[in-house]
Amino acid sequence: MNKNFFEIINATFKVGGINKVNNVSFSIKNEGDIICLLGPSGIGKTTILRSIAGLEKIDSGTIKLKGKTLSSNKINIEPEDRNISLSFQENSLFPHYTVVENIHLGKERKKSGKKKKININKIIKLLNIGKILNHYPHQISAGEAQRASLARSLVSQPDLLLLDEPLSNVDQSFKEEIQVQLKQLLKDLKITTIIVTHDSYEAFYLGSKCGIIINKQLKQFDDPYNVYHFPNSIEVVNFLNRGILIPAIVTGEDSLENNDLGIIKGNFIKRYPKGSNVKLLLQPEDLEHDDTSNLKLEVVDRKFRGTNFIYTLKTNSNLLIPVFVHSHHIHQHEVDEKFGIKRPINIDHIVCF
Repeated sequence: MNKNFFEIINATFKVGGINKVNNVSFSIKNEGDIICLLGPSGIGKTTILRSIAGLEKIDSGTIKLKGKTLSSNKINIEPEDRNISLSFQENSLFPHYTVVENIHLGKERKKSGKKKKININKIIKLLNIGKILNHYPHQISAGEAQRASLARSLVSQPDLLLLDEPLSNVDQSFKEEIQVQLKQLLKDLKITTIIVTHDSYEAFYLGSKCGIIINKQLKQFDDPYNVYHFPNSIEVVNFLNRGILIPAIVTGEDSLENNDLGIIKGNFIKRYPKGSNVKLLLQPEDLEHDDTSNLKLEVVDRKFRGTNFIYTLKTNSNLLIPVFVHSHHIHQHEVDEKFGIKRPINIDHIVCF
């Protein structure tokens, strides 16, 4: 039986005696894997990281790394003995050391014995902090401090790296470039990483698995594709905010009907008896634009996203439906115009609740 590199088993995470997240279980199978934890602010994501690092104790459940129990109701390995590095969202640099001195502190605490040596200069270039190396923390911006802290964590090459909103203070124009290089670097060095973020796009790109934390529970832990296309609860749908739920009636093994859109066909993820009243998840890419269609809906909003538009359409029953269209489509519609929806409507995978 293969052992997981890291696992949490039925753990409840608390702060000040108050439960933040209950009965959490998930695992990281292989060394070097990256997972992301998503959830609204204040839900307990950071508390989970602090508990994994040993800064908070758990009363129930177990946290294991490389087969060794780090935390349980009887065991609590001290933080300095875990070989885990936690990079906080806020500035955690030592104020009396320069940026470069802070980074080298990470190198000094390296304990992992990983064979592949890390190139500090490469990390400095990746994070674009070369110009601030001789500055002190009070002389740099919040984004620069966050990147310097990340550099310090990376050079320590821990068994497990914990990143709390690592790119939240980074400019959007620079963020995507860092994401690409950071992911490649973590993979090259085989640094197992847990990233906390509220940015679903960031989580879907960086993580091989994503966990969604809502209402004190880990609601779903799955591949990013499955989390997006096959959400397992209405709470996950609402949190991701990538579509709407519309009323429909199941009319057959591969079809259902909505009063405004008519018959919709596709493959049901979960079977429902004919005649069942359900809520159908409709995502922006599920409907196709077709000006020749006899199904026309009113445009009430249009968002330009560079590569695409998201049109918001109003149905006869006042449902507001988002529709994705590439920005180069020939006929761009203005607000109050009619927008055609291609018929018959086919959805690859039908998700209902």
